[in-house]
Amino acid sequence: MSLAAPALRDPAWLPRLFWLSAGLVVLWPLLVLTEFRPAVLWAPENREPTLNFLAAFVPPAHGSEFLWLVARETWRTVAIATAGIALALLIAIPAALVTTRMLSISALAGRMAALPFVVRQLLRWLLIVLRSVPELIWALVFVRVVGLGATAGVLAIALTYGGMLGKVYGEILESGEGQVTVALLRNGAGRLQAFFYGLLPQNAAELTSYTVYRWECAIRSSVVLGFVGAGGLGQLMDGSMKMFAGGEVATMLLVFIALVALADRVSAWLRLQLG
Repeated sequence: MSLAAPALRDPAWLPRLFWLSAGLVVLWPLLVLTEFRPAVLWAPENREPTLNFLAAFVPPAHGSEFLWLVARETWRTVAIATAGIALALLIAIPAALVTTRMLSISALAGRMAALPFVVRQLLRWLLIVLRSVPELIWALVFVRVVGLGATAGVLAIALTYGGMLGKVYGEILESGEGQVTVALLRNGAGRLQAFFYGLLPQNAAELTSYTVYRWECAIRSSVVLGFVGAGGLGQLMDGSMKMFAGGEVATMLLVFIALVALADRVSAWLRLQLG
């Protein structure tokens, strides 16, 4: 029995070519509108300063006094991110429990009661407001309220990430299997009991993985927030960049990469333990 020869032409090449062309047609005006011109980096007046700054990255700064300063600010950066995430959880967890329809006792009969529905919608709108304002904007506001330092960074991360975590936690819980949870509620269990014995066991790994990922993002955010006076490694890096100290910037970038890699390993370990 002979096998048919494979097709020499992709039968879907025409639709793919059409959508690729359509994407380019849409993308080109956007690039023109944003004045995206990477060739400017290699313009004669920009080439030499750029190459000189990059050349200053080698070797990275490694003086004992500077490394101690970097270690202190790195610890402060991790502390800002961790404290911000901890406060964000105080917002996200209650909000997720209230906005998860599967945990609504009044919805067991079909349609949710009016008061729980209104409360649920108000909380969802609050989460939208919190995550719609970037943490950089919150940091600028809090720097003017509480002054320069880590407090502004912690509060900024707490508000923005509280909105993000609350939304995603709710979606993760809603996507889980609801038979056990509904059975618990119908047999007299409270919302917290239904959560701990019904929804949490099956979603613990995904919730933990996303939380650690957000902690990793919070570390990156805390570095950025340092550029507006929220303390930490970013504030130190801002000063080094203004002084064109490329070696110091290179050292801090290496430390930052190590922090992100560590967060990734922690996330993988936690998924393994919960899997």
